[in-house]
Amino acid sequence: MSENAANIIMENKICKDAIVSELQKKKVHLFYCLECEELAHSIAAASDHITLQSINWRSFADGFPNLFINNAHEIRGQHVAFLASFSTPAVIFEQISVIYLLPRLFVASFTLVLPFFPTGSFERMEEEGDVATAFTMARIVSNIPISRGGPTSVVIYDIHALQERFYFADQVLPLFETGIPLLTKRFQQLPETEKVIVAFPDDGAWKRFHKLLDQYPTVVCTKVREGDKRIVRLKEGNPAGCHVVIVDDLVQSGGTLIECQKVLAAHGAAKVSAYVTHGVFPKKSWERFIHKNNGSEEAFAYFWITDSCPQTVKTIGNKAPFEILSLAGSIADALQI
Repeated sequence: MSENAANIIMENKICKDAIVSELQKKKVHLFYCLECEELAHSIAAASDHITLQSINWRSFADGFPNLFINNAHEIRGQHVAFLASFSTPAVIFEQISVIYLLPRLFVASFTLVLPFFPTGSFERMEEEGDVATAFTMARIVSNIPISRGGPTSVVIYDIHALQERFYFADQVLPLFETGIPLLTKRFQQLPETEKVIVAFPDDGAWKRFHKLLDQYPTVVCTKVREGDKRIVRLKEGNPAGCHVVIVDDLVQSGGTLIECQKVLAAHGAAKVSAYVTHGVFPKKSWERFIHKNNGSEEAFAYFWITDSCPQTVKTIGNKAPFEILSLAGSIADALQI
């Protein structure tokens, strides 16, 4: 057999395998909460195997939900998913009501996509009487009924504490994903002249992410208590002359990131940026990072967040230094697992 003929056979086999792989992908019917409408459309645009479905989100006069799942008969025997956003306690009940019903509509399988697990930072007790609401939320999710296909799959991105995976009961199958590949892809688009170093604001962030970013030099900061204050200091690494990117799972007030930036700049960092998977930003705390048009040097060159918190994305848009790295493609892939 000639080399040319062998190459043609190999190309045909690769093409055939690709076609078979595509045919084997499951068709998924994706429902979503109102907050996640834009993200849901982006997910559907990322895959020909995802069909969007709708829910009538209404309320009775007393404020309690009056909900209706459209096309309930058509999804029997189909793979179904729900894209949730537990952004405030007020919206959780209505979404849980839908989430608990969908698996019972004789669907082939059910997947809950909850990009941001909101109570993840409240995972431990420091004294008797503390309520670890991360465990409470995990118990709520763990009680989703099984579908005809078995336990519900629960897709969560960059959960705050690694041990929280053990908070979920055996009735569900948690799938823990990460937004870090979006960041590393963005790194590749930066000028080649920039030497990127990854900084972790504390040991917790280092434990969560260092293995996913081991191709980059690292800097680790730490918090030490001085009287009533917690001071950020450089623990290890040298940021001098580099573009340093602070990486963490989430941001609330942003105080730690700001203090880290000051420490890194004081140690000679040429530029400082930040990445967090979940931009929570209560009380518009994102405003602390916005570039002002006053000609002064800005503290953060870039601030990358994902669209795991839709309300934040809607508010911030792409105001500098913020850039949105969408989870849509990653979620579309996760729905095929």
